[in-house]
Amino acid sequence: MQSSIMNPFSSGTRLRDMIRAIRACKTAAEERAVVRKECAAIRASINENDQDYRHRNLAKLMFIHMLGYPTHFGQMECLKLIAAPGFPEKRIGYLGLMLLLDERQEVLMLVTNSLKQDLNHTNQYIVGLALCALGNICSAEMARDLAPEVERLLQFRDPNIRKKAALCSIRIIKKVPDLAENFINPAIALLKEKHHGVLITGVQLCTDLCKISTEALELIRKKYTDGLVRTLRDVANSPYSPEYDIAGITDPFLHIRLLKLLRVLGEGDANASDSMNDILAQVATKTESNKVAGNAILYECVQTIMSIEDNGGLRVLAINILGRFLSNRDNNIRYVALNMLMKAVTFDAQAVQRHRATILECVKDSDASIQKRALELVYVLVNETNVKPLAKELIDYMKVSDHDFRGDLTAKICSIVAKFSPEKIWYIDQMLKVISEAGNFVKDEVWHALIVVISNASELHGYTVRALYKAFQTSAEQEILVRVTVWCIGEYGDMLVNNVGMLDIEDSITVTESDVVDVVEIAIKRHASDLSTKAMALVALLKLSSRFPSCSERIREIIVPFKGNFVLELQQRSIEFNSIVAKHQNIRSTLVERMPVLDEATFVGRRAGYLPGTASTTTATSVSLPNGVAKPVAPLVDLLDLSSDDAPAPSSSGGDLLHDLLGVDLSLPSQQSGAGQSSNSGTDVLLDLLSIGSPSAPSSSSTVNILSSNASIEAPVSPLDDLSSLSISSRTTSNAGAAPMMDLLGGFSLSPPTENNGSVHPSITAFESSHVRLTFDFSKEPGNPQTTIVQATFMNLSSETYTDFVFQAAVPKFLQLQLDPASSNTLPAAGNGSITQNLKVTNSQHGKKSIIMRIRIAYKINGKDSLEEGQISNFPRGL
Repeated sequence: MQSSIMNPFSSGTRLRDMIRAIRACKTAAEERAVVRKECAAIRASINENDQDYRHRNLAKLMFIHMLGYPTHFGQMECLKLIAAPGFPEKRIGYLGLMLLLDERQEVLMLVTNSLKQDLNHTNQYIVGLALCALGNICSAEMARDLAPEVERLLQFRDPNIRKKAALCSIRIIKKVPDLAENFINPAIALLKEKHHGVLITGVQLCTDLCKISTEALELIRKKYTDGLVRTLRDVANSPYSPEYDIAGITDPFLHIRLLKLLRVLGEGDANASDSMNDILAQVATKTESNKVAGNAILYECVQTIMSIEDNGGLRVLAINILGRFLSNRDNNIRYVALNMLMKAVTFDAQAVQRHRATILECVKDSDASIQKRALELVYVLVNETNVKPLAKELIDYMKVSDHDFRGDLTAKICSIVAKFSPEKIWYIDQMLKVISEAGNFVKDEVWHALIVVISNASELHGYTVRALYKAFQTSAEQEILVRVTVWCIGEYGDMLVNNVGMLDIEDSITVTESDVVDVVEIAIKRHASDLSTKAMALVALLKLSSRFPSCSERIREIIVPFKGNFVLELQQRSIEFNSIVAKHQNIRSTLVERMPVLDEATFVGRRAGYLPGTASTTTATSVSLPNGVAKPVAPLVDLLDLSSDDAPAPSSSGGDLLHDLLGVDLSLPSQQSGAGQSSNSGTDVLLDLLSIGSPSAPSSSSTVNILSSNASIEAPVSPLDDLSSLSISSRTTSNAGAAPMMDLLGGFSLSPPTENNGSVHPSITAFESSHVRLTFDFSKEPGNPQTTIVQATFMNLSSETYTDFVFQAAVPKFLQLQLDPASSNTLPAAGNGSITQNLKVTNSQHGKKSIIMRIRIAYKINGKDSLEEGQISNFPRGL
């Protein structure tokens, strides 16, 4: 004992002394030193098998474990204390077992026998210790071994043991669901208990049994639903009981457990739902909502009402309760109410609409979580009838909202306006308000869509450009507003000067040609303007030089300084545009005439994730071919995901996808740089693809051909001009006829390849399902062994006619693939006809690698989409 006093860190140090020493440490290093010395003393005591201080050592190890230090060396001490005969030792042993070990520890297997003995012990307190430990760390193996003992204890005389046995049973059936049937009858017997502690655990056990076992669910639903309803009614109507009273409510925990069990029983069963309607209405109307316990019960009651079978009156009552929650001062209550209202919208949107004003107030809340959840709910509530007032409220709040929340708010407003706008002028007005107040938060696809709408609203061109001109005077710091303004001025600047298309709702303004040029000059000289904005401004200046000849010289003076710009894109545009203004006045007006109307449907498809008019489906926007529709980008990636070393990865860029699918080299020069000019973007690839009749571009910028009657001139385009790539192809193709169409497809011939007398290969059945058979016939071009001409024949094996038939194919990069139009897009039923389509495959690894192809066949049966996919690798050798 004397040595213990002299050495404060001996194994005999009391727990409180160790805690005091650790808390007295001023640095982490001092704490580690104290813990290290104490652990060394405990190890020495363990090695000496010191029984006198074993329980004290384990208590100290538990404290050290809670501090985060390793204590694995003390695990066996837990087992030794559990095996001891006395209650104090067992108590500290089981506590250490639950704290220092978990179900993944192998040493846990050694304690199973001790647990079994203690579960059968005559001392009920030792039985309770064993049940607690088993309920916390039970593994599947222990559950199987000890389930009979736990099942027996569910009928033990002492209510505390029955309660702990029920909680332990929950752990067992979750670990081993097969044992659930053994606990059904004992669990149901607990539902008749008068002791609330046992009853609440019995209800929880029955709830988990119903989730795990269909047999238990049906049994309890048919025979015991009415009994549970009576129990809930008794609890709700019971007089004051100090033993269970919380804030004036009798046992709210039992209320909640009973409501959860009723929710499981009523879900999907009309009879059970009917039997609990009255008690749910009583709980919903009589429970006080000014206390936390009452709100907890009301929340569970609302969840139950929303989950059971339809009762319109009850659901309206539940939604009204949630509406009251929204006015509560507690943020947590408002948040859960918003969450529940999100679910309630699917059941009764009209009832939720009544609380729209309160929900809008939540959008303006200071709590960020409530703001975002309320905004999501408002977004769901918007429809054609209320879009105008809701959009106005949101836009008004956007002007004063926090910077962190403005991005989410702006995105939702833009989506709402685009989805539900009743007319184009309203859409344009709202979008101008958004980009004027929060333009820097607007995503590219949003302002692209705005420009597409403006382009299609020909009667509003003058109104729009005037509105943008006014907005620019006050909000020139908003980048997106500047871009849209510059684009519209470039297209419709003459309308601004001449006050063309004046509407009754607007006032006349006086704008000179010089004022218009001033706007573009300000935009291009702003330090905050990025590359895309400056490039668009240069294009606008070029167009204004044609519309305002008197300002041509001033425009040249603005353009010329960019000839020495460090950014290659701006430098090149400046040089080329300066040359056009100075030397090519005769063609300038044709070159910079207004953009054709942008195809709104195509742009919507692209926003939804579709590739517009890819040649893989042998279609273009300008020509209506029999077999071709745009397909989503993501399936296109899947289609190209071949099991070949050379197969492109799913993360390939848009250009690579088109390269593989089209079999042509669509790669752009690597010198491209700057925002909006990514060399891998799918739209840039399409620009080159749709560049009709043009030679290879000698420069690094994207080009588009603008054809006049006698001239074909390449003009660099801004990133925004990508939006018009398809419409330009439409306009030009209609003038050029069939020959330009060949250029549109990059040299693809629209006529089937001529038969040849090259080497003959046997036909194969490339793909066959219960609906479609695809056969390939092969032929070779004389003197060109790398190229194989494949005639694909499709046969319908079903009794239904297929419409909108589309065939797609993809190959690895060492192959090039060309598809000709299919003979039809309707495949007759039962083999009464076929569709043929020619493919041309060029194998750059001829003789080394065989052809491999992934295919997709899409069609409609009675208006319903159907899709079949497959991989073809059984091509004959020598191809």
